[in-house]
Amino acid sequence: MKTVVVAVLGGLLTLAGIGLLVLPGPGFLLVAAGLAVLATRFSWAKRPLDYAKDKAQDGIEEVGKSPWRAALAVLAALALVAAGVLALIGVDLPFVNTLSAVVLVISGLFLIGTVVFARRLEQLQEARARRPAGVPGTAGSYRAAGPDSR
Repeated sequence: MKTVVVAVLGGLLTLAGIGLLVLPGPGFLLVAAGLAVLATRFSWAKRPLDYAKDKAQDGIEEVGKSPWRAALAVLAALALVAAGVLALIGVDLPFVNTLSAVVLVISGLFLIGTVVFARRLEQLQEARARRPAGVPGTAGSYRAAGPDSR
């Protein structure tokens, strides 16, 4: 019975995600969530899930490395949020109802969060690359000098 529930839930999440890949919404996120649910019971789902994780990581790294891509992604996210908010306050937009307006806002906020995460991750990696090498005899570790280390 549990396997049937996992199969149905994972399948529905994956199919909804595939539909949202071409519609406004977090399609990739739902595909990954559906595959993650399926991978708990079906070993075949682990391979596409690993592929999805790799592609998500590649996308995050690309946005993190390029300030222009990050800026364009934030602009797109703000456009999604603005369209959703306009629809929610009553402006008549074609093909947008209340549910899709809420999904637009959530998608825009999710995209902004992803861009912030990607940029911070890139800044941390750049800071690590600029740090001096470790002190001999400390197995390569590096500690910043604190106020009591005089």
